[in-house]
Amino acid sequence: EDPSNYSDAPREGIRRILEEVTKKPHPRNKPLDTSRISYIRMGTTVATNALLERKGERCALVTTKGFKDLLLIGNQSRRKIFDLIIKRPELLYEEVVEVDERVVLVKENEGTGCMGDKAVNTYEEKAITGERIDVIVSPDLEAVKKSLAQVLSKGITSLAVVFLHSYAFSKHEEIVGKIAKELGFKNVSLSSEVMPMVKIVSRGYTTAADA
Repeated sequence: EDPSNYSDAPREGIRRILEEVTKKPHPRNKPLDTSRISYIRMGTTVATNALLERKGERCALVTTKGFKDLLLIGNQSRRKIFDLIIKRPELLYEEVVEVDERVVLVKENEGTGCMGDKAVNTYEEKAITGERIDVIVSPDLEAVKKSLAQVLSKGITSLAVVFLHSYAFSKHEEIVGKIAKELGFKNVSLSSEVMPMVKIVSRGYTTAADA
């Protein structure tokens, strides 16, 4: 950036490229002729800087009940495995909301999911892959709304929603996301949209960074 010569760095870069390619002058004090531009790709380090300096939006994590410490524990990977003093990176979120929800994947030719006998209110759904899902516990919408309202009252307006098997069954995340937006959260990142992959730790880190 060079405020003494131009007000906007991206615009100045485009102006210079246009002059070089078209061999015609494009004065700084006049609107740019973009008729010859089909698209513009621009990369910045703004998001990376905010992540490294921990200057992003205040964020809360919403996850499956019983897994609130999962991202804190991580996958136990360490750069220097024999170090006696490990400096753990700061978490990207301030609060954790646990939602009582659970789905299990049903293996082929099996009558029930991995949790054994079906619970009383269990019902079947289909995963995005077409496989069968047993919904053991559905989110209590009123409880979710109450918990999220408490988070919002603390001035936190960004959420990362990461449920256990949402890579295959995103409905529960979508329900919570809808409630959050209705309550007034400015940004709601769903792991099923940000990074729909099996490994919840990696998916959770990426979703928290996105939030």
